[in-house]
Amino acid sequence: MTNTTHIPATPIPATQIAVTENALPVAGVRLATASAGVRKAGKVDLCAIEIAEGARSAGVFTRNVFCAAPVTICREHLARTAPRLLVINSGNANAGTGEQGFVDAHAVCEAGARLLGCPAEAVLPFSTGVIGQRLPSEKIIAALPTALSGLSPAGWPAAAAAIMTTDTFPKCYSAQVVLAGVTYTVTGIAKGAGMIKPDMATMLAFVATDMPLSASGVTAMVREVADRSFNRITIDGDTSTNDSCMLIATGALKEGAIQPGDARWTQACDAVEVVFKALARAIVRDGEGATKLVSVQVSGGESTAECLKAAYAVAESPLVKTALFASDPNWGRILAAVGRSGVAGLRMENIGIALDDYPIIQRGEPVPGYDEAVSARIMAGKEFAIKVTLGDAPHAVEVLTCDFSYDYVRINAEYRS
Repeated sequence: MTNTTHIPATPIPATQIAVTENALPVAGVRLATASAGVRKAGKVDLCAIEIAEGARSAGVFTRNVFCAAPVTICREHLARTAPRLLVINSGNANAGTGEQGFVDAHAVCEAGARLLGCPAEAVLPFSTGVIGQRLPSEKIIAALPTALSGLSPAGWPAAAAAIMTTDTFPKCYSAQVVLAGVTYTVTGIAKGAGMIKPDMATMLAFVATDMPLSASGVTAMVREVADRSFNRITIDGDTSTNDSCMLIATGALKEGAIQPGDARWTQACDAVEVVFKALARAIVRDGEGATKLVSVQVSGGESTAECLKAAYAVAESPLVKTALFASDPNWGRILAAVGRSGVAGLRMENIGIALDDYPIIQRGEPVPGYDEAVSARIMAGKEFAIKVTLGDAPHAVEVLTCDFSYDYVRINAEYRS
């Protein structure tokens, strides 16, 4: 843990803020889980997160036009009042369910509000799982009293497990940072393994901190940090109907509000970002059937958007991804993906391709003495980078992706069975 006793002359880089899988409690947040039998009897599939009064929260959500009922309700409720309770179920997405989906989600909010003693608008519903099936709201409502009776500041790991669907492991991380002599904590959980594509990446994420962020600060921070983390990952290019990411700032220590322009802002963002990025990285590492985590790094573009076009063309190419699985250094597939990416003005004589730091193409020409066996050894690793150079411009991006294995097809073919 980063736990210094003085303020350095320059901000601590995000890379120096330690992240841990040992979940640290965040003052003002309590969590609990229960088994509602949403899809499978006996599975712990319900999570409740209680937020103390006075906390400030903001979220970013899917850009899929056909968003799920709970996404619409979350947006509406956030616009009206500060949330006091989050209710998350796995096993059913409550998406593509028509008007009944809204009725069911509102019923869950009303039940949670009665139990907690708050307005229904202060309850936010989240769902993940199979699309197009009615949400069994009566099961969730019946299990809510059990969940709320077990609320605890130490409930993060159990909550991370309760929200999983095709995930193979729970995702929970914490970090700490010292700002103006005060130690603050950031802890978050996320789920996601398939149907992963930016805007938001297909996932649910809930991150809390005891930093005293202003209302504008928490809104700006969740958008800024999500764009550099969850919106830079892809597994299969599919954007879900239910993507949601919440940032909760309890401000439990009551110092002056942190907001953009504050001297503490950059370091505050860095602390939140390391948790966001750890969760995003874990999602890609847990990609359905994935055996490798691959960083696609594109530099030399005229803009960030230009670099992202090329990066996603490579990261989402089925031909590239199957070559990754086979450890086959067929770099022609990478070159072809960049060439069809839609980046204007590409010239072959500017292109470079490397695996980690081993060059394959430089200035559009094969590198003399290139040894395919070296590339094959790199690609046989569990983690490595594909590096693409577009030219000499200053912009660069990184996108995380994974390979396509036989199991990706099996998992998705059997998803509803």
